[in-house]
Amino acid sequence: MRGQQGRWGDLMPRLLSALVMVAIGAFSIWAGGFFFSLTIALCCGVMVWELSQMLAPRRFGTAVQLGALTVLVVFASGGVPILLGLALLILPAALGWILLGEDTDIRFSLFSLWIALAGFSFIWLRNDLGALWLIWLVVVVVATDVAGYFAGKTFAGPKFWPRISPKKTWSGTGAGWLAAAVVGACFTPVFGMGFGTGFGFVLASVLVAMASQAGDVAESALKRQTGVKDSSALIPGHGGLLDRFDGMLGAAAMFLLLFTFLG
Repeated sequence: MRGQQGRWGDLMPRLLSALVMVAIGAFSIWAGGFFFSLTIALCCGVMVWELSQMLAPRRFGTAVQLGALTVLVVFASGGVPILLGLALLILPAALGWILLGEDTDIRFSLFSLWIALAGFSFIWLRNDLGALWLIWLVVVVVATDVAGYFAGKTFAGPKFWPRISPKKTWSGTGAGWLAAAVVGACFTPVFGMGFGTGFGFVLASVLVAMASQAGDVAESALKRQTGVKDSSALIPGHGGLLDRFDGMLGAAAMFLLLFTFLG
């Protein structure tokens, strides 16, 4: 019994925190426009702050400055021509390279640019393509994460990549792919012949799920390199925003690829 309690001991705080995040996210998606853009920009700013603290924990003031700059550029990028918006997203990565100097390396620039680009992608996706596309993307990521969590806890089995992410298993990874395929099948009637064929949404959903898991693994690798358990302690049961939304960052990148080449 004690082992079972330990295995599921984080379920309640994770569930309560998830409900709060779902409520905020659902309202933001429904509202769209200014409120959604500001919510995404604030999330990106917090994630860049967490990233800075992971790589250069002694530079708190610099981390705040880089986080605030990220909020500004991500929010502004959605209201200007697309090329100018993409150019603005480079600023936090470039300034971080200058300000952090020898306290960090190219990892900050790569991750901060990834975060800013994902934020821009979500704002463009909601405000230009509409809420349904964004809901599909979010549901795929959430279903992948939830299915992976419960399957991994229940079935355990061989580890997916023990050196990088010791808690992830092949059972959880495969369950995530299956859950994403189910989501894609459910959304196929909504979007019709999305991504070329009726089966296209199923395949696209699985690819998005894989990218989501890749984002999770990338952040896990960064945490192991920096010797931290969580990116921060802002969300009970989940760690920081970067811990919670690393999968969303990967999903956003994959969606841009799919939409660019197949959309």
